[in-house]
Amino acid sequence: MADQVTNAETARLTARGVATRARILEAAADLMYARGVGVTTLDDVRAASGTSKSQLYRYFPDKDALVRDVIALQATQLLERQRQQLQRLNSIRGLERWRDAIVQGNALRNGAYGCPLGSLAGEVADRDEVARGALADHFRTWESLLAAGLARMRASGLLRPEADPERLATGLMASLQGGYLLAQTARDPAPMRVALDMAIDHVRSYVADPAAARGDGGR
Repeated sequence: MADQVTNAETARLTARGVATRARILEAAADLMYARGVGVTTLDDVRAASGTSKSQLYRYFPDKDALVRDVIALQATQLLERQRQQLQRLNSIRGLERWRDAIVQGNALRNGAYGCPLGSLAGEVADRDEVARGALADHFRTWESLLAAGLARMRASGLLRPEADPERLATGLMASLQGGYLLAQTARDPAPMRVALDMAIDHVRSYVADPAAARGDGGR
């Protein structure tokens, strides 16, 4: 994967080298998330990671290379969390728990900074085609986790046959990303909750037996 040092690279790096590269990447990810890609300079990254210019350029020949690896790192961390939450999703209540976890995480920052991937997409998607393609892949992976859960709900009979898991997943993802943006500008997670509530209500409109869905205890 792009977020990891390849086997060949690992063979050429000492343990200290691997640690140095990881430290640079983590520092860059933190700075770019909090400040933005455009504002964060390589000198900022060097200072935050405690590395020299020669060390930084050894692992990342330019800022674009660093940004692409930051995208991969953020995607790996975010998608692993999402996979843990969504891999057994099979109910409306499970969707509500997913919503609650995201809103609560956003509330810890008072809505600031936005989505780790969405904020990167807003800055680089129109100027770096490689980064845009990687971000699109990561969003598709995230959306597919939602779609798989919705497909399980349809297969179990919870959702009516006409429910389209892929379209519903796209609606949930669009509501989530829009909610992140509104929460970021308002410094308040409330708009995110509203957006996700409305998207989940749309999923709920496909429930075959609304009375049973209200009492379900699934994931």
